[in-house]
Amino acid sequence: MSDVNTETQGLKTFNAEAFAMNIAKAMETSGQALAAYLRPREDGEPKDKPPSEIGEVIKTFTKVAEYWLTDTQRAEDLQTRMGKAYLDLWGQAARRMAGEAAKPAIEPSPRDKRFKDPEWKSNQFFDFVLQLYLLTAQWAQELVKNAEGVDPHTRKKAEFYVQQITNAIAPSNFILTNPEVLRETLASNGANLVRGMKMLAEDIEAGRGALRIRQSDPSNLVVGVNMATTPGKVIFQNELMQLIQYTPTTETVLRTPLLIVPPWINKFYILDLKPEKSYIKWCVDQGITVFVISWVNPDKELGKKTFDDYMKEGPLTAMDIIEKVTGEMKVHTVGYCVGGTLLASTLAWLAEKRRQRVTSATFFAAQVDFTHAGDLLVFVDEDQISALERDMQAAGVLEGSRMAMAFNMLRSNDLIWSYVVSNYLKGQAPSSFDLLHWNSDATRMPAANHSYYLRNCYLENRLSSGSMVLDNTLLDLSKVKVPVYNLATKEDHIAPADSVLYGSQFFGGPVKYVLSGSGHIAGVVNPPEAGKYQYWTNDNIRDVTLADWLKNATEHKGSWWPDWRQWLESLDAEQVPARPVGSEELPPIEDAPGSYVKVRA
Repeated sequence: MSDVNTETQGLKTFNAEAFAMNIAKAMETSGQALAAYLRPREDGEPKDKPPSEIGEVIKTFTKVAEYWLTDTQRAEDLQTRMGKAYLDLWGQAARRMAGEAAKPAIEPSPRDKRFKDPEWKSNQFFDFVLQLYLLTAQWAQELVKNAEGVDPHTRKKAEFYVQQITNAIAPSNFILTNPEVLRETLASNGANLVRGMKMLAEDIEAGRGALRIRQSDPSNLVVGVNMATTPGKVIFQNELMQLIQYTPTTETVLRTPLLIVPPWINKFYILDLKPEKSYIKWCVDQGITVFVISWVNPDKELGKKTFDDYMKEGPLTAMDIIEKVTGEMKVHTVGYCVGGTLLASTLAWLAEKRRQRVTSATFFAAQVDFTHAGDLLVFVDEDQISALERDMQAAGVLEGSRMAMAFNMLRSNDLIWSYVVSNYLKGQAPSSFDLLHWNSDATRMPAANHSYYLRNCYLENRLSSGSMVLDNTLLDLSKVKVPVYNLATKEDHIAPADSVLYGSQFFGGPVKYVLSGSGHIAGVVNPPEAGKYQYWTNDNIRDVTLADWLKNATEHKGSWWPDWRQWLESLDAEQVPARPVGSEELPPIEDAPGSYVKVRA
C-alpha cells in the first residue's frame, strides 16, 4: 500500500512542463560533459587509442568461449539449458501477472545494497527485470566456472571481468529500471538529472577528459587544514621524499624513535586523517618520537627513479637523518602496504650489509610473499605488464587514475556504481568523508620503480624466494632477525590475511602475527576510542592455514593499537626527555604535512 501511496504522491507533484524543461537542461548539460570529454582529445592529449585492457578482456573471453564452441554437442546442450532457464523465468513472470503466487527463481544476496528498495519485489516489472539480470549474471559466472581446460590465471581473469561487466549492466544503474531513480525523477520533475549531469560534466573536466568519480565532498577536506593536522615540521627533503618530525606532547618519550614508511601508491595522511582518527597523533600522545616519510607525487622527470632509489633516498636516508637529530642509531619502523614491502626489502639489505639500524619492524597489511596476493593478481602477467610498461615508457610515470581505478574495481559496486547512481542519476552530491577523499587523492608512480615492483614481487615473487636483487645485493629475508609485528586485516582484498600469514614464515626472527577486523584501511585506522572491530592473536604461525590459525586464536575486543604499543615498549622501555623538532644542523623547512603531499595528480 505504501508503494501505491508513494507513486500517487509522485504523480500529484509531477509537472509536465517543468519535466520537459529539466530534461532539456539535462541534455544540454550532458553536452557539456561530452565537450569536456572531447576537449583534451581535440588538443591531442590523451591520445585516443583502445586501452590495452580491452584486448586482454577479449583474449580472455576467447579462451573461455573456445571450450563451449569447439564441441557442437556441448554448445547445443548449453543452448538448451539456457533456453529452458529463460523460458522458466518468463513462465514465472506470466503466472505472477495473472495473479498467481510465484516464488522468485533467484534471490539477490541479503548484503546486496543495490536491490533493497521494496519495489524490486512488489512491482512485477522490476521483479522481472531483477530476475532476468540475476539469471544472466549467474549463467555468465557458470560459463567461466565450468569451462574445462582453462588455466587458473585465465579463469581468475575471466571471473573478474565477468563480475565487472555484470556489475556494470545491473538494472540499478539505469533510470528506467531503477525504481528509486524513477520515483525521484518523477517527484522532482527531472531536477535530479539536471544536477547529475552537471556533476558528470564537472567530474569529467576534473579528470581532464576521463571520468573522475567524486566519492566525497572536498569543500571541508583540505590537507593541512581539516586533515593531516598533527603538529610537526618537515626537517629534510630530497627528490623523492620529505621527512616529517612531529612535535612531542609528553614530557618523556621512548628512547627509540619511530620511522613510518607509507606506501607511495597513496599518500601518507591515511595515518593522519582527522585528529580523532589519526594514528600518528595517537603515537605522539603515547610518548613516541614519530618521523614519517611523505613521498613526492612524481612527474616525468622522476620516471627513471628505481626501487633502489626509493630504498636509498627513502628509509635509509631517513634513518641517517633521524640519527643526526636524535643521536639514536636504531629506530622502530612501520611499513604500510607497499611501504611495508619496501621496508622488508630494506631490512634484508641492511642484514646483508650487517648494519644494525632497526630495533623492530611493524607491517600494516603488507606482503613479502605474493603467492596468495588476491584479486590484484588479475592484472599481473607478462602480457599485461609489458603493455603497461609500453604505456609508462611514453609518459615516464603511471598516472594515479590508473591505479585508483584498479583498486576501485576490486569493489566496483561500492566504489564505482553506487556513486554513479547516487551522483549522476539521483543528483545527490556525496557528503564529506575524509577516508574517501584520501582514496581519490591519487599519486603517480615512476615507470622504473613500478615496473621493478610488479615484476620482482607480483610476477616473479623474488623477495620471499631469496632471488631479489636490490642495489646489487641479493636479499634474504631469513637474515632479518629483528622482532616483527605483522598486522593483517580480515577482509583485505589487496593484501589478503592468508598472504600476510604465509609471508610471516620467511623472516628469521620472532614474528607476532595479529589479525584485525575489517579491511585494508579500516582494519588499520581503528582508534581505540571508536570501540570498533576486534583483533585476534595466536603465537602459532608456522605451517598453518588462516582458518586453522583462527580456530585457536584469542579474540580481543576493540583496537589493536594498545597491544602494539605494549609490544613496542616490551622491546625497549627506556624513556628520555621529549626531543625538540629538528636540530641546528637540520632546522625545520616548513610545517607538517609539508608541500609534497599537497601536489594533486
